[in-house]
Amino acid sequence: MSAFRSPSDLESKLVSLECHFTWDLDIGRSELFCLRDALEDIGSEEGYCWLGHIYNLQGFIHHQLGLMEQARGFFCRAAEAFRQLRNTVSDEGPWLVVNYGNMAWLHHQTGEQAQTREYLLKVEALTTEYPSPSLDDPHPEICAEKAWTLMKLSGHEKLLAAEYFQRAIRMQPDVVEWQTSRVLALVKAVMHRKETLDPDILEKVKIAKEHDPENLYLAALYLEAQAQKGARIHNEAQKLARRVLRKPVSSYSGMKPFLRLYRTYVSTDEALDLAEEALERHPDARYIKRCAAICYKRKVFSQSNNHLERSTMERAISLHKETIALYPHSSLKMQISLANIYAKSKRRAEAEELFEELLRTDLDPGEEQMVCSFYAKYLQHSQKESNKCITYYMRAAVVPHQSFYREDSIRRLEKISEQKRQTTKSDIEDFLVHLSL
Repeated sequence: MSAFRSPSDLESKLVSLECHFTWDLDIGRSELFCLRDALEDIGSEEGYCWLGHIYNLQGFIHHQLGLMEQARGFFCRAAEAFRQLRNTVSDEGPWLVVNYGNMAWLHHQTGEQAQTREYLLKVEALTTEYPSPSLDDPHPEICAEKAWTLMKLSGHEKLLAAEYFQRAIRMQPDVVEWQTSRVLALVKAVMHRKETLDPDILEKVKIAKEHDPENLYLAALYLEAQAQKGARIHNEAQKLARRVLRKPVSSYSGMKPFLRLYRTYVSTDEALDLAEEALERHPDARYIKRCAAICYKRKVFSQSNNHLERSTMERAISLHKETIALYPHSSLKMQISLANIYAKSKRRAEAEELFEELLRTDLDPGEEQMVCSFYAKYLQHSQKESNKCITYYMRAAVVPHQSFYREDSIRRLEKISEQKRQTTKSDIEDFLVHLSL
Protein backbone atom coordinates (compact mmCIF):
# COMPACT_ATOMS: atom_id res chain seq x y z
CA MET A 1 0.00 0.00 0.00
CA SER A 2 2.90 2.33 0.63
CA ALA A 3 3.56 2.38 -3.12
CA PHE A 4 0.50 4.64 -3.53
CA ARG A 5 1.18 7.39 -1.00
CA SER A 6 -0.49 10.15 -3.00
CA PRO A 7 -3.31 10.48 -5.56
CA SER A 8 -0.71 11.27 -8.24
CA ASP A 9 1.07 7.96 -7.49
CA LEU A 10 -2.23 6.16 -7.94
CA GLU A 11 -3.03 7.98 -11.19
CA SER A 12 0.45 7.27 -12.54
CA LYS A 13 0.08 3.57 -11.82
CA LEU A 14 -3.37 3.43 -13.43
CA VAL A 15 -2.16 5.14 -16.60
CA SER A 16 0.71 2.63 -16.91
CA LEU A 17 -1.64 -0.39 -16.90
CA GLU A 18 -2.31 -2.53 -19.99
CA CYS A 19 -6.11 -2.62 -20.22
CA HIS A 20 -9.08 -1.31 -22.17
CA PHE A 21 -9.03 1.99 -20.29
CA THR A 22 -5.47 2.78 -21.44
CA TRP A 23 -5.56 1.46 -25.01
CA ASP A 24 -6.97 4.68 -26.51
CA LEU A 25 -10.08 2.94 -27.78
CA ASP A 26 -11.91 5.78 -29.51
CA ILE A 27 -15.46 4.41 -29.85
CA GLY A 28 -18.43 6.70 -30.52
CA ARG A 29 -21.73 6.16 -28.73
CA SER A 30 -23.51 4.60 -31.72
CA GLU A 31 -20.54 2.31 -32.33
CA LEU A 32 -20.68 1.22 -28.68
CA PHE A 33 -24.23 -0.03 -29.19
CA CYS A 34 -23.29 -1.80 -32.43
CA LEU A 35 -20.28 -3.41 -30.77
CA ARG A 36 -22.33 -4.48 -27.75
CA ASP A 37 -24.80 -6.28 -30.02
CA ALA A 38 -22.04 -7.79 -32.17
CA LEU A 39 -20.39 -9.28 -29.09
CA GLU A 40 -23.71 -10.78 -27.97
CA ASP A 41 -24.06 -12.38 -31.41
CA ILE A 42 -20.77 -14.27 -31.01
CA GLY A 43 -22.45 -16.46 -28.40
CA SER A 44 -20.87 -18.53 -25.66
CA GLU A 45 -20.49 -21.78 -27.63
CA GLU A 46 -18.65 -20.82 -30.83
CA GLY A 47 -16.90 -17.98 -29.01
CA TYR A 48 -15.95 -20.14 -26.04
CA CYS A 49 -12.19 -19.66 -26.26
CA TRP A 50 -12.70 -15.86 -26.38
CA LEU A 51 -15.25 -15.56 -23.56
CA GLY A 52 -12.85 -13.73 -21.24
CA HIS A 53 -12.03 -11.24 -23.98
CA ILE A 54 -15.72 -10.83 -24.89
CA TYR A 55 -16.76 -10.11 -21.30
CA ASN A 56 -13.85 -7.73 -20.72
CA LEU A 57 -14.78 -5.70 -23.79
CA GLN A 58 -18.47 -5.81 -22.84
CA GLY A 59 -17.52 -4.47 -19.43
CA PHE A 60 -15.64 -1.57 -20.99
CA ILE A 61 -18.51 -0.83 -23.40
CA HIS A 62 -21.06 -0.74 -20.57
CA HIS A 63 -18.76 1.54 -18.57
CA GLN A 64 -18.55 3.92 -21.55
CA LEU A 65 -22.34 3.88 -21.75
CA GLY A 66 -22.51 4.85 -18.05
CA LEU A 67 -23.82 1.47 -16.91
CA MET A 68 -21.40 0.88 -14.03
CA GLU A 69 -23.05 -2.11 -12.34
CA GLN A 70 -23.41 -3.96 -15.63
CA ALA A 71 -19.75 -3.17 -16.35
CA ARG A 72 -18.75 -4.61 -12.98
CA GLY A 73 -20.79 -7.74 -13.70
CA PHE A 74 -19.10 -8.29 -17.06
CA PHE A 75 -15.60 -7.82 -15.59
CA CYS A 76 -16.41 -10.41 -12.92
CA ARG A 77 -17.70 -12.81 -15.59
CA ALA A 78 -14.50 -12.25 -17.58
CA ALA A 79 -12.33 -13.27 -14.61
CA GLU A 80 -14.40 -16.40 -14.06
CA ALA A 81 -14.33 -17.27 -17.78
CA PHE A 82 -10.52 -17.02 -17.87
CA ARG A 83 -10.22 -19.28 -14.83
CA GLN A 84 -12.47 -21.92 -16.39
CA LEU A 85 -10.87 -21.71 -19.83
CA ARG A 86 -7.29 -22.02 -18.64
CA ASN A 87 -8.13 -24.95 -16.37
CA THR A 88 -4.82 -24.61 -14.54
CA VAL A 89 -3.83 -25.57 -11.01
CA SER A 90 -3.72 -21.90 -10.03
CA ASP A 91 -6.70 -19.57 -10.51
CA GLU A 92 -4.24 -16.80 -11.30
CA GLY A 93 -2.25 -16.19 -14.45
CA PRO A 94 -1.08 -13.53 -16.94
CA TRP A 95 -4.43 -13.74 -18.74
CA LEU A 96 -5.95 -11.85 -15.77
CA VAL A 97 -3.67 -8.79 -16.02
CA VAL A 98 -6.01 -6.91 -18.39
CA ASN A 99 -9.06 -7.86 -16.34
CA TYR A 100 -7.52 -6.72 -13.06
CA GLY A 101 -6.44 -3.48 -14.75
CA ASN A 102 -10.04 -2.90 -15.88
CA MET A 103 -11.28 -3.55 -12.35
CA ALA A 104 -8.75 -1.10 -10.92
CA TRP A 105 -9.98 1.61 -13.30
CA LEU A 106 -13.65 0.87 -12.61
CA HIS A 107 -13.17 1.11 -8.84
CA HIS A 108 -11.14 4.30 -9.27
CA GLN A 109 -13.86 5.95 -11.32
CA THR A 110 -16.55 4.98 -8.83
CA GLY A 111 -14.51 6.41 -5.93
CA GLU A 112 -13.58 3.05 -4.37
CA GLN A 113 -9.89 3.76 -3.87
CA ALA A 114 -9.17 0.90 -1.44
CA GLN A 115 -10.36 -1.62 -4.05
CA THR A 116 -8.39 0.26 -6.71
CA ARG A 117 -5.20 -0.23 -4.70
CA GLU A 118 -6.07 -3.89 -4.16
CA TYR A 119 -6.33 -4.55 -7.90
CA LEU A 120 -3.20 -2.55 -8.67
CA LEU A 121 -1.30 -4.79 -6.25
CA LYS A 122 -2.80 -7.87 -7.94
CA VAL A 123 -1.58 -6.62 -11.33
CA GLU A 124 1.88 -5.97 -9.87
CA ALA A 125 2.00 -9.48 -8.39
CA LEU A 126 1.00 -11.13 -11.67
CA THR A 127 3.47 -9.15 -13.80
CA THR A 128 6.24 -10.03 -11.35
CA GLU A 129 5.36 -13.74 -11.30
CA TYR A 130 4.73 -13.96 -15.05
CA PRO A 131 7.12 -11.55 -16.79
CA SER A 132 6.96 -11.08 -20.54
CA PRO A 133 9.47 -13.15 -22.55
CA SER A 134 10.22 -9.94 -24.50
CA LEU A 135 11.84 -6.77 -23.22
CA ASP A 136 9.93 -4.72 -25.82
CA ASP A 137 6.39 -6.09 -25.58
CA PRO A 138 3.86 -6.93 -22.88
CA HIS A 139 3.13 -10.58 -22.07
CA PRO A 140 1.76 -12.54 -25.09
CA GLU A 141 -1.60 -12.97 -23.33
CA ILE A 142 -1.89 -9.17 -23.12
CA CYS A 143 -0.81 -8.67 -26.75
CA ALA A 144 -3.37 -11.24 -27.90
CA GLU A 145 -6.23 -9.65 -25.95
CA LYS A 146 -5.34 -6.20 -27.26
CA ALA A 147 -5.20 -7.63 -30.79
CA TRP A 148 -8.58 -9.33 -30.44
CA THR A 149 -10.10 -6.10 -29.08
CA LEU A 150 -8.71 -3.99 -31.95
CA MET A 151 -10.15 -6.53 -34.42
CA LYS A 152 -13.62 -5.64 -33.22
CA LEU A 153 -13.18 -1.95 -34.00
CA SER A 154 -13.31 -0.09 -37.32
CA GLY A 155 -11.52 -1.26 -40.43
CA HIS A 156 -8.34 0.79 -40.08
CA GLU A 157 -7.54 -1.01 -36.79
CA LYS A 158 -7.35 -4.47 -38.42
CA LEU A 159 -3.70 -4.20 -39.50
CA LEU A 160 -2.71 -3.06 -36.00
CA ALA A 161 -4.62 -6.04 -34.62
CA ALA A 162 -2.66 -8.36 -36.93
CA GLU A 163 0.58 -6.78 -35.71
CA TYR A 164 -0.28 -7.39 -32.04
CA PHE A 165 -1.27 -10.99 -32.80
CA GLN A 166 2.10 -11.41 -34.51
CA ARG A 167 3.88 -10.11 -31.41
CA ALA A 168 1.98 -12.61 -29.25
CA ILE A 169 2.75 -15.45 -31.67
CA ARG A 170 6.48 -14.64 -31.72
CA MET A 171 6.57 -15.15 -27.96
CA GLN A 172 4.08 -18.05 -27.80
CA PRO A 173 3.77 -19.71 -31.22
CA ASP A 174 1.62 -22.71 -30.30
CA VAL A 175 -1.81 -21.03 -29.89
CA VAL A 176 -3.85 -21.91 -32.99
CA GLU A 177 -6.58 -19.34 -32.25
CA TRP A 178 -4.04 -16.52 -32.33
CA GLN A 179 -2.63 -17.74 -35.64
CA THR A 180 -6.12 -17.94 -37.17
CA SER A 181 -7.14 -14.55 -35.80
CA ARG A 182 -4.04 -12.87 -37.19
CA VAL A 183 -4.89 -14.14 -40.67
CA LEU A 184 -8.53 -13.08 -40.27
CA ALA A 185 -7.36 -9.59 -39.28
CA LEU A 186 -5.22 -9.38 -42.43
CA VAL A 187 -8.12 -10.55 -44.62
CA LYS A 188 -10.56 -8.08 -43.06
CA ALA A 189 -8.09 -5.24 -43.55
CA VAL A 190 -7.96 -6.07 -47.27
CA MET A 191 -11.77 -6.37 -47.46
CA HIS A 192 -12.12 -3.00 -45.72
CA ARG A 193 -10.08 -1.46 -48.56
CA LYS A 194 -12.31 -3.32 -51.05
CA GLU A 195 -9.30 -5.08 -52.55
CA THR A 196 -8.71 -8.71 -53.50
CA LEU A 197 -6.36 -10.94 -51.52
CA ASP A 198 -2.81 -11.02 -52.84
CA PRO A 199 -1.11 -14.44 -53.22
CA ASP A 200 0.84 -14.03 -49.98
CA ILE A 201 -2.25 -13.48 -47.82
CA LEU A 202 -4.18 -16.18 -49.70
CA GLU A 203 -1.39 -18.66 -48.87
CA LYS A 204 -1.60 -17.60 -45.21
CA VAL A 205 -5.35 -18.25 -45.27
CA LYS A 206 -4.79 -21.70 -46.77
CA ILE A 207 -2.21 -22.63 -44.10
CA ALA A 208 -4.41 -21.29 -41.29
CA LYS A 209 -7.37 -23.29 -42.62
CA GLU A 210 -5.30 -26.46 -42.55
CA HIS A 211 -4.24 -25.80 -38.94
CA ASP A 212 -7.75 -24.83 -37.84
CA PRO A 213 -10.09 -27.03 -39.93
CA GLU A 214 -13.14 -26.47 -37.70
CA ASN A 215 -13.09 -22.70 -38.26
CA LEU A 216 -15.79 -22.41 -40.91
CA TYR A 217 -15.60 -18.62 -40.98
CA LEU A 218 -12.05 -18.99 -42.28
CA ALA A 219 -13.13 -21.77 -44.66
CA ALA A 220 -15.82 -19.53 -46.17
CA LEU A 221 -13.36 -16.66 -46.66
CA TYR A 222 -10.87 -19.01 -48.36
CA LEU A 223 -13.53 -20.36 -50.71
CA GLU A 224 -14.63 -16.80 -51.50
CA ALA A 225 -11.04 -15.84 -52.35
CA GLN A 226 -10.78 -18.90 -54.63
CA ALA A 227 -13.99 -17.90 -56.38
CA GLN A 228 -12.65 -14.36 -56.92
CA LYS A 229 -9.74 -15.93 -58.81
CA GLY A 230 -12.16 -17.78 -61.08
CA ALA A 231 -12.10 -21.21 -59.42
CA ARG A 232 -15.21 -23.39 -59.66
CA ILE A 233 -16.37 -23.76 -56.07
CA HIS A 234 -19.97 -25.03 -56.33
CA ASN A 235 -19.31 -28.52 -54.93
CA GLU A 236 -17.16 -27.23 -52.06
CA ALA A 237 -19.76 -24.56 -51.32
CA GLN A 238 -22.50 -27.18 -51.03
CA LYS A 239 -20.40 -29.24 -48.61
CA LEU A 240 -19.59 -26.14 -46.58
CA ALA A 241 -23.30 -25.25 -46.49
CA ARG A 242 -24.16 -28.47 -44.65
CA ARG A 243 -21.39 -27.88 -42.09
CA VAL A 244 -22.30 -24.24 -41.48
CA LEU A 245 -26.00 -25.05 -41.03
CA ARG A 246 -25.17 -27.66 -38.38
CA LYS A 247 -23.17 -25.15 -36.34
CA PRO A 248 -24.66 -23.40 -33.28
CA VAL A 249 -25.91 -19.88 -33.99
CA SER A 250 -22.98 -17.47 -33.82
CA SER A 251 -21.41 -14.70 -35.85
CA TYR A 252 -18.29 -16.91 -35.69
CA SER A 253 -20.05 -19.85 -37.40
CA GLY A 254 -19.25 -18.60 -40.91
CA MET A 255 -22.88 -17.90 -41.84
CA LYS A 256 -22.36 -14.30 -43.01
CA PRO A 257 -19.32 -14.85 -45.32
CA PHE A 258 -20.79 -18.14 -46.49
CA LEU A 259 -24.09 -16.54 -47.60
CA ARG A 260 -22.15 -13.71 -49.26
CA LEU A 261 -20.08 -16.33 -51.11
CA TYR A 262 -23.23 -18.14 -52.27
CA ARG A 263 -25.15 -15.11 -53.52
CA THR A 264 -22.07 -13.70 -55.29
CA TYR A 265 -20.54 -16.80 -56.87
CA VAL A 266 -23.18 -19.55 -56.81
CA SER A 267 -26.79 -18.33 -56.88
CA THR A 268 -28.77 -15.63 -55.09
CA ASP A 269 -31.84 -17.88 -55.03
CA GLU A 270 -29.87 -20.75 -53.48
CA ALA A 271 -28.48 -18.31 -50.90
CA LEU A 272 -32.07 -17.33 -50.02
CA ASP A 273 -33.04 -21.01 -49.70
CA LEU A 274 -30.13 -21.63 -47.34
CA ALA A 275 -30.99 -18.54 -45.28
CA GLU A 276 -34.57 -19.79 -44.98
CA GLU A 277 -33.33 -23.24 -43.96
CA ALA A 278 -31.19 -21.64 -41.26
CA LEU A 279 -34.27 -19.71 -40.05
CA GLU A 280 -36.29 -22.94 -39.91
CA ARG A 281 -33.60 -24.48 -37.71
CA HIS A 282 -33.31 -21.36 -35.51
CA PRO A 283 -36.55 -19.35 -35.87
CA ASP A 284 -35.80 -17.05 -32.91
CA ALA A 285 -32.13 -16.35 -33.64
CA ARG A 286 -31.76 -12.64 -34.35
CA TYR A 287 -28.34 -13.05 -35.99
CA ILE A 288 -29.78 -15.50 -38.55
CA LYS A 289 -32.64 -13.06 -39.25
CA ARG A 290 -30.10 -10.32 -39.84
CA CYS A 291 -28.13 -12.48 -42.29
CA ALA A 292 -31.36 -13.48 -44.09
CA ALA A 293 -32.51 -9.85 -44.31
CA ILE A 294 -29.20 -8.90 -45.97
CA CYS A 295 -29.64 -11.74 -48.49
CA TYR A 296 -33.13 -10.55 -49.40
CA LYS A 297 -31.93 -6.96 -49.68
CA ARG A 298 -29.26 -8.05 -52.18
CA LYS A 299 -31.88 -9.96 -54.15
CA VAL A 300 -34.26 -6.96 -54.23
CA PHE A 301 -31.62 -4.54 -55.49
CA SER A 302 -30.00 -6.95 -57.95
CA GLN A 303 -33.08 -7.20 -60.18
CA SER A 304 -35.54 -4.91 -61.88
CA ASN A 305 -39.09 -4.88 -60.54
CA ASN A 306 -40.27 -6.65 -63.69
CA HIS A 307 -38.31 -9.75 -62.69
CA LEU A 308 -38.93 -9.60 -58.93
CA GLU A 309 -41.74 -11.59 -57.33
CA ARG A 310 -43.96 -9.61 -54.98
CA SER A 311 -43.55 -12.27 -52.29
CA THR A 312 -39.78 -11.74 -52.33
CA MET A 313 -40.23 -8.01 -51.78
CA GLU A 314 -42.68 -8.59 -48.93
CA ARG A 315 -40.37 -11.14 -47.31
CA ALA A 316 -37.50 -8.64 -47.49
CA ILE A 317 -39.65 -6.00 -45.80
CA SER A 318 -40.88 -8.30 -43.03
CA LEU A 319 -37.37 -9.58 -42.24
CA HIS A 320 -36.03 -6.04 -42.10
CA LYS A 321 -38.80 -5.01 -39.70
CA GLU A 322 -38.18 -8.02 -37.45
CA THR A 323 -34.43 -7.45 -37.46
CA ILE A 324 -34.78 -3.74 -36.64
CA ALA A 325 -36.98 -4.64 -33.65
CA LEU A 326 -34.33 -7.12 -32.44
CA TYR A 327 -31.49 -4.57 -32.79
CA PRO A 328 -33.21 -1.38 -31.55
CA HIS A 329 -29.95 0.52 -30.92
CA SER A 330 -27.78 -0.75 -33.78
CA SER A 331 -29.97 -1.04 -36.87
CA LEU A 332 -29.52 2.31 -38.63
CA LYS A 333 -28.19 0.72 -41.84
CA MET A 334 -31.03 -1.78 -41.76
CA GLN A 335 -33.58 1.05 -41.41
CA ILE A 336 -32.03 2.86 -44.39
CA SER A 337 -32.23 -0.38 -46.38
CA LEU A 338 -35.89 -0.76 -45.42
CA ALA A 339 -36.62 2.79 -46.62
CA ASN A 340 -34.93 2.00 -49.95
CA ILE A 341 -36.88 -1.26 -50.28
CA TYR A 342 -40.10 0.70 -49.68
CA ALA A 343 -39.05 3.04 -52.49
CA LYS A 344 -38.21 0.11 -54.77
CA SER A 345 -41.66 -1.42 -54.10
CA LYS A 346 -43.43 1.89 -54.93
CA ARG A 347 -44.38 2.45 -51.26
CA ARG A 348 -42.88 5.91 -51.39
CA ALA A 349 -44.97 7.44 -48.61
CA GLU A 350 -43.51 4.84 -46.21
CA ALA A 351 -40.02 5.43 -47.57
CA GLU A 352 -40.38 9.19 -47.10
CA GLU A 353 -41.79 8.77 -43.58
CA LEU A 354 -38.93 6.50 -42.49
CA PHE A 355 -36.23 8.76 -43.94
CA GLU A 356 -37.76 11.81 -42.26
CA GLU A 357 -37.97 9.93 -38.96
CA LEU A 358 -34.28 9.02 -39.22
CA LEU A 359 -33.34 12.63 -40.02
CA ARG A 360 -35.09 13.75 -36.81
CA THR A 361 -33.12 11.23 -34.73
CA ASP A 362 -30.17 12.30 -32.56
CA LEU A 363 -27.33 10.97 -34.74
CA ASP A 364 -23.56 10.90 -34.52
CA PRO A 365 -21.83 12.98 -37.26
CA GLY A 366 -21.00 9.90 -39.32
CA GLU A 367 -24.55 8.59 -39.01
CA GLU A 368 -26.00 11.95 -40.03
CA GLN A 369 -23.81 11.95 -43.14
CA MET A 370 -24.92 8.43 -44.02
CA VAL A 371 -28.65 9.17 -43.63
CA CYS A 372 -28.40 12.46 -45.57
CA SER A 373 -26.42 10.78 -48.33
CA PHE A 374 -28.91 7.94 -48.79
CA TYR A 375 -31.88 10.31 -48.56
CA ALA A 376 -30.30 12.53 -51.24
CA LYS A 377 -29.86 9.50 -53.53
CA TYR A 378 -33.49 8.52 -52.90
CA LEU A 379 -34.63 12.04 -53.80
CA GLN A 380 -32.42 12.13 -56.89
CA HIS A 381 -33.20 8.71 -58.34
CA SER A 382 -36.58 7.60 -56.96
CA GLN A 383 -38.33 10.94 -56.60
CA LYS A 384 -36.51 12.84 -59.38
CA GLU A 385 -36.28 15.87 -57.07
CA SER A 386 -32.99 17.18 -58.36
CA ASN A 387 -32.99 20.46 -56.41
CA LYS A 388 -34.01 18.96 -53.07
CA CYS A 389 -31.36 16.23 -53.34
CA ILE A 390 -28.68 18.93 -53.61
CA THR A 391 -29.73 20.26 -50.18
CA TYR A 392 -29.11 16.88 -48.55
CA TYR A 393 -25.84 16.18 -50.37
CA MET A 394 -24.72 19.56 -49.03
CA ARG A 395 -25.95 18.69 -45.55
CA ALA A 396 -23.91 15.47 -45.63
CA ALA A 397 -20.83 17.30 -46.92
CA VAL A 398 -20.93 20.15 -44.43
CA VAL A 399 -20.76 17.88 -41.36
CA PRO A 400 -17.12 18.18 -40.14
CA HIS A 401 -16.36 14.46 -40.12
CA GLN A 402 -14.20 12.58 -42.62
CA SER A 403 -16.07 9.60 -44.07
CA PHE A 404 -16.94 7.83 -47.29
CA TYR A 405 -20.39 9.45 -47.29
CA ARG A 406 -18.95 12.95 -47.06
CA GLU A 407 -16.53 12.37 -49.93
CA ASP A 408 -19.20 10.64 -51.99
CA SER A 409 -21.62 13.55 -51.45
CA ILE A 410 -18.97 16.02 -52.60
CA ARG A 411 -18.29 13.95 -55.74
CA ARG A 412 -22.00 13.82 -56.52
CA LEU A 413 -22.36 17.58 -56.05
CA GLU A 414 -19.47 18.14 -58.46
CA LYS A 415 -21.13 15.86 -61.02
CA ILE A 416 -24.51 17.59 -60.62
CA SER A 417 -22.88 21.02 -61.07
CA GLU A 418 -21.58 19.89 -64.47
CA GLN A 419 -25.13 19.11 -65.62
CA LYS A 420 -27.12 21.96 -64.05
CA ARG A 421 -28.14 25.35 -65.39
CA GLN A 422 -25.86 28.27 -64.56
CA THR A 423 -27.63 29.49 -61.37
CA THR A 424 -27.60 26.11 -59.64
CA LYS A 425 -24.10 25.38 -60.93
CA SER A 426 -22.83 28.61 -59.31
CA ASP A 427 -24.56 27.79 -55.99
CA ILE A 428 -22.90 24.37 -55.86
CA GLU A 429 -19.50 25.71 -56.86
CA ASP A 430 -19.71 28.45 -54.18
CA PHE A 431 -20.65 25.83 -51.58
CA LEU A 432 -17.72 23.59 -52.54
CA VAL A 433 -15.29 26.51 -52.45
CA HIS A 434 -16.39 27.50 -48.93
CA LEU A 435 -16.23 23.85 -47.87
CA SER A 436 -12.57 23.64 -48.83
CA LEU A 437 -11.55 26.79 -46.91
